[in-house]
Amino acid sequence: MKKVILSLIMVLALMVSVTSCRDVKEKAAGAADAVEGAAKEAGDAASDAVDATKEAANQVVNDAERKLKEAEEAAKNAVGDAKVAADKAVEDAKKGLETMKDHAEKTLEAAEDATKEGTKQVEDAVKDLKN
Repeated sequence: MKKVILSLIMVLALMVSVTSCRDVKEKAAGAADAVEGAAKEAGDAASDAVDATKEAANQVVNDAERKLKEAEEAAKNAVGDAKVAADKAVEDAKKGLETMKDHAEKTLEAAEDATKEGTKQVEDAVKDLKN
């Protein structure tokens, strides 16, 4: 009788541990899927941010080029001292345009680097969870 009771207890303990392991595995898979989904969303958001940064940088460059053309026209129409001042304004506008282009390119590069790094970190986290 004792052996039967002990055998039943052992079988019950084995069933609980198998069910428990299965639950842990299912929950871990669910967590990995959730992290993978979050990683995809983060990648999409980062890509959208890079696109928005590109658009903003292009708009800044287009505005600066338009202002430069306006300054060049003003320089063509000026005479004497006014022409000298307009030439200086054109040169200043060119320098400003170059500076804005440099800043826009650096901002874009930084955004792309941050996107790549963020995506890599999320992918690494997903891999770690799957392992």
